[in-house]
Amino acid sequence: MSMSTVSVDVRRPAVAESDAAAALPPLDTRFTLGRAISDVQRRFLDRHGFLVFSRVATGGEVGMIAGELDRIERDWIAAKRKTVNGIPLFWGKNEGRPYLQRFPFTSTFSDPVRDFVRDARFAPIRDLVGVGARIGDSEKDGVVVNRYVNVPGSVHPRLGWHTDGLRDLFYLRMPKPMLNIGLHLDRCPADNGGLRLIPGSHTQGFFSMCFRKPYFVSHKPDPNELAIETEPGDLTVHDGRLWHRVAVSTRTGQASLRRSMYVPYLTDPYEPKSEASRTPLYHYLGAALRKVRSLGR
Repeated sequence: MSMSTVSVDVRRPAVAESDAAAALPPLDTRFTLGRAISDVQRRFLDRHGFLVFSRVATGGEVGMIAGELDRIERDWIAAKRKTVNGIPLFWGKNEGRPYLQRFPFTSTFSDPVRDFVRDARFAPIRDLVGVGARIGDSEKDGVVVNRYVNVPGSVHPRLGWHTDGLRDLFYLRMPKPMLNIGLHLDRCPADNGGLRLIPGSHTQGFFSMCFRKPYFVSHKPDPNELAIETEPGDLTVHDGRLWHRVAVSTRTGQASLRRSMYVPYLTDPYEPKSEASRTPLYHYLGAALRKVRSLGR
């Protein structure tokens, strides 16, 4: 479940389904992010639940982010950090040394990353989320970077099928439209695992969203799933109501590395976290599952 999930209020003119389908490009289309989200891009997102924008970040910017992650990891190893603002750190092992696999609140520990996510090129994404959307540097889990790697000692090689609407479903209500915004740092063809989603499943009913798959424990490929293949610097947008998972890489070692940064664009009331914040219950459950999984690897 991605912490970059935000609710958005979507009110657009109705388009006849047959006309919309005929006018839309193929599912594997890689769009260009311009000064505004185009009508075709909006209708593609409405129908299929996702967008892929090609090479939004430069090679130099990808290298800057990767370098900042290495620096932050060194600092947190030296400080023996276990949590940030109440959010546990996912420490695994890579070649026998500590290896951080999930970085929360990254932009609060890196001025270059904080400046990058505020660059003017991302204004159309903020507009897509909603009027007045802000970057939640210190809210939710902040700007999160995941590092998936398939090595002995990894605690984060994959993520099972889920939607991002569990809290709403628990209260017997349908989740509102929500968007996950991800920047990808590595080339990720289908054989290297990565994001899998079921296009159009964001429009499913309540029963299907609850029971179509066992949440998080099911990793079985779905006949209708689509592998989202990315290049370094690509930006993806997907509706959190989609059924989606992160597949394990068929590669091993450094060749299996996949790094993705998720930016929380928020329109909810401001709710910053601090080092005094409590750890949410679901993180305790997640830590227990990772512990069990690591014992079996």
